[in-house]
Amino acid sequence: MITRLVQEDYMANRAKAEPAQVRFWLRELRTPEMMIEAVNAHPEMASQMMTVRPLLALAVQGLPAELECALGEEEKLEREADRVYWKPLKEELERLRHHHPK
Repeated sequence: MITRLVQEDYMANRAKAEPAQVRFWLRELRTPEMMIEAVNAHPEMASQMMTVRPLLALAVQGLPAELECALGEEEKLEREADRVYWKPLKEELERLRHHHPK
Protein backbone atom coordinates (compact mmCIF):
# COMPACT_ATOMS: atom_id res chain seq x y z
CA MET A 1 0.00 0.00 0.00
CA ILE A 2 2.72 2.48 0.97
CA THR A 3 4.76 1.45 -2.07
CA ARG A 4 1.82 2.32 -4.30
CA LEU A 5 1.35 5.71 -2.60
CA VAL A 6 5.03 6.56 -3.10
CA GLN A 7 4.77 5.51 -6.74
CA GLU A 8 1.68 7.67 -7.25
CA ASP A 9 3.39 10.65 -5.63
CA TYR A 10 6.42 10.16 -7.86
CA MET A 11 4.34 9.87 -11.03
CA ALA A 12 2.22 12.92 -10.17
CA ASN A 13 5.07 15.21 -9.11
CA ARG A 14 8.25 14.11 -10.88
CA ALA A 15 8.10 16.92 -13.45
CA LYS A 16 8.00 19.64 -10.78
CA ALA A 17 9.80 18.03 -7.86
CA GLU A 18 11.16 19.95 -4.92
CA PRO A 19 14.49 18.75 -3.47
CA ALA A 20 12.76 17.35 -0.37
CA GLN A 21 10.46 15.27 -2.59
CA VAL A 22 13.41 13.91 -4.56
CA ARG A 23 15.20 12.90 -1.34
CA PHE A 24 12.00 11.22 -0.15
CA TRP A 25 11.65 9.27 -3.42
CA LEU A 26 15.27 8.22 -3.41
CA ARG A 27 14.79 6.90 0.14
CA GLU A 28 11.40 5.27 -0.38
CA LEU A 29 10.86 4.14 -3.98
CA ARG A 30 10.67 0.35 -4.23
CA THR A 31 10.26 -0.09 -7.99
CA PRO A 32 13.51 -0.66 -9.92
CA GLU A 33 12.29 1.11 -13.06
CA MET A 34 11.16 4.19 -11.13
CA MET A 35 14.34 4.23 -9.08
CA ILE A 36 16.45 4.11 -12.23
CA GLU A 37 14.40 6.93 -13.74
CA ALA A 38 14.69 9.00 -10.55
CA VAL A 39 18.47 8.64 -10.25
CA ASN A 40 18.90 9.48 -13.93
CA ALA A 41 16.76 12.60 -13.49
CA HIS A 42 18.59 13.63 -10.29
CA PRO A 43 22.13 12.21 -10.48
CA GLU A 44 23.72 14.68 -8.07
CA MET A 45 21.16 14.08 -5.34
CA ALA A 46 21.30 10.31 -5.99
CA SER A 47 25.04 10.42 -5.47
CA GLN A 48 24.56 12.22 -2.15
CA MET A 49 21.83 9.81 -1.06
CA MET A 50 23.94 6.68 -1.66
CA THR A 51 25.37 7.04 1.85
CA VAL A 52 21.82 6.74 3.19
CA ARG A 53 20.66 4.08 0.72
CA PRO A 54 23.60 2.26 -0.89
CA LEU A 55 21.45 0.25 -3.30
CA LEU A 56 20.94 3.46 -5.28
CA ALA A 57 24.29 2.62 -6.86
CA LEU A 58 22.56 -0.27 -8.65
CA ALA A 59 19.93 2.16 -9.96
CA VAL A 60 22.66 4.52 -11.19
CA GLN A 61 24.26 1.59 -13.01
CA GLY A 62 20.89 0.71 -14.56
CA LEU A 63 20.77 -2.84 -13.18
CA PRO A 64 17.06 -3.61 -12.63
CA ALA A 65 17.44 -7.33 -11.86
CA GLU A 66 20.18 -6.71 -9.29
CA LEU A 67 18.19 -3.81 -7.88
CA GLU A 68 15.12 -6.03 -7.48
CA CYS A 69 17.19 -8.50 -5.43
CA ALA A 70 18.67 -5.70 -3.33
CA LEU A 71 15.21 -4.27 -2.69
CA GLY A 72 14.06 -7.68 -1.46
CA GLU A 73 17.02 -7.83 0.92
CA GLU A 74 16.38 -4.26 2.08
CA GLU A 75 12.74 -5.11 2.83
CA LYS A 76 13.79 -8.23 4.73
CA LEU A 77 16.20 -6.21 6.87
CA GLU A 78 13.57 -3.55 7.55
CA ARG A 79 11.03 -6.18 8.61
CA GLU A 80 13.57 -7.75 10.96
CA ALA A 81 14.42 -4.35 12.45
CA ASP A 82 10.70 -3.74 13.00
CA ARG A 83 10.29 -7.13 14.63
CA VAL A 84 13.21 -6.45 16.99
CA TYR A 85 11.87 -2.98 17.80
CA TRP A 86 8.32 -4.13 18.55
CA LYS A 87 9.15 -7.38 20.39
CA PRO A 88 9.74 -5.90 23.88
CA LEU A 89 6.77 -3.58 23.49
CA LYS A 90 4.48 -6.46 22.57
CA GLU A 91 5.80 -8.48 25.51
CA GLU A 92 5.11 -5.57 27.86
CA LEU A 93 1.57 -5.25 26.54
CA GLU A 94 1.02 -8.97 27.10
CA ARG A 95 2.30 -8.69 30.67
CA LEU A 96 0.00 -5.75 31.32
CA ARG A 97 -2.95 -7.57 29.79
CA HIS A 98 -2.43 -10.61 32.01
CA HIS A 99 -1.79 -8.65 35.19
CA HIS A 100 -4.72 -6.28 34.93
CA PRO A 101 -8.05 -8.12 34.83
CA LYS A 102 -10.97 -6.42 33.15
